Amino acid sequence: MRVIANIPHPKITINIFSMNDKYQIQFLAGNMEQTFKIGHSEVNGVEGIQKLVDEVFLQKVLDRFNEMYLSLKETKERNA
Repeated sequence: MRVIANIPHPKITINIFSMNDKYQIQFLAGNMEQTFKIGHSEVNGVEGIQKLVDEVFLQKVLDRFNEMYLSLKETKERNA
């Protein structure tokens, strides 16, 4: 697996990998990670992936990170 591109973002790290006829879009925020896999034939290279990662999609990724953070925080509090 190799990094083929990064998409700049002020709050999270976005990496694009290529491996075994699939692209992986990796979103990193602190100790949390979300990864989406897309077949090479589904998009037109990095440019196609960049189009997929639009503002609506990014907002949902950020919302999901917030949910992940809250879930972890709640379980830590319950089990402290």
